[in-house]
Amino acid sequence: MWGNVFACGRAAIRFRDYKPQDVTFRSLRRWLGQFDPVDQAHAASLLKHIFYLSEREVARILVEQNAQLVRRLRDVHGIAPKKLIYVQVHDAGSSSPVMLNVLRDKAGLERVGCQFVDSRDALGISRATNRFGEGALIYVDDFAGSGDQFTEARNFAWQHVIGSFSEFLLIPSICEEAVFELGKLGVEPVAGHVHAKAERPLHESSTILSIDAKQRLFDVCEGIRPKMPLGYKRMATMVVLYRNAPTSIPGIFRGSLNQTPFAGIFPRTNDLPRSEF
Repeated sequence: MWGNVFACGRAAIRFRDYKPQDVTFRSLRRWLGQFDPVDQAHAASLLKHIFYLSEREVARILVEQNAQLVRRLRDVHGIAPKKLIYVQVHDAGSSSPVMLNVLRDKAGLERVGCQFVDSRDALGISRATNRFGEGALIYVDDFAGSGDQFTEARNFAWQHVIGSFSEFLLIPSICEEAVFELGKLGVEPVAGHVHAKAERPLHESSTILSIDAKQRLFDVCEGIRPKMPLGYKRMATMVVLYRNAPTSIPGIFRGSLNQTPFAGIFPRTNDLPRSEF
C-alpha cells in the first residue's frame, strides 16, 4: 500500500505540467483505485517506466540536438546554415509546427539565415530547394512511433525537392520501429531518446512484467479500448509528452473516450469530455 502511495507522489511531481489534464496525487490515487486490488501494485509499477518529456526538457533536447547537427553539417559536410531548410511535417495546430517554433526562437535560426517550409507546401519546397541546389532538409517533430505519419508527409515533400539534399528528422523521442522505417527512406533520425520495445512493460517483446501480470493488465486495456488496447499497432509505448500522449500508449493511460467508465491519467485532448476542453 505505502509503495503505491510513494509511486503516486513521485509521479505527481514528474508529470505536473501535462497539459490536457492536470496530473495530481489525487487523480493518480483515483486512477489506481479503478484496478482490482491484485493489480494495483503492478499498475503503480508502470509509472516509473513512463518516459516523460516536460516542456523544458523538450526544448532543451531540440536545441542541443540541433546544435550538434548544425555543427556536423558545417564542419564535416561544408553545409552552411543558410542552406538548412527546416520542415514542419503536419497540419497547423499539431505538434510539429509548435516544435519548430520553439526551436526557431530558442536557437535563433532566423538570425543565421535558415529557411522554413511546410511539408505540404509543394511550391515553397520547390522554390527553396531550387534556390540553393544542395543542402539539408531537417524535419522537426516531437515524437515518432511507427513512422507512418512522418513517412506520408516526407514522401509528399520529397516529390518537390530540386537538387541534392540530405534529410534528417530532429525529434526528442523516437521508437525503434520508426528508426527502421526512416532507414528505408534514407532519413537520419537525430533524437534525444530511442524508445526500445524492451522498455515497454506491456509490449510482447518486454520481460519487465511477469506473463501473468502482463496478461491481467492487457485485459484491463482491452476492456477500456477494445480496438486499440495497447495503442496504435499494439506498440504499447511509454513515452508521454507535456502537450499530449501519443496514440500508441496503452489504454489504461489514456482511459475511455470521455473518461467514462475508466478515467486515464494521460488522456489525449480528444479523449476528454467537451466541457473540459
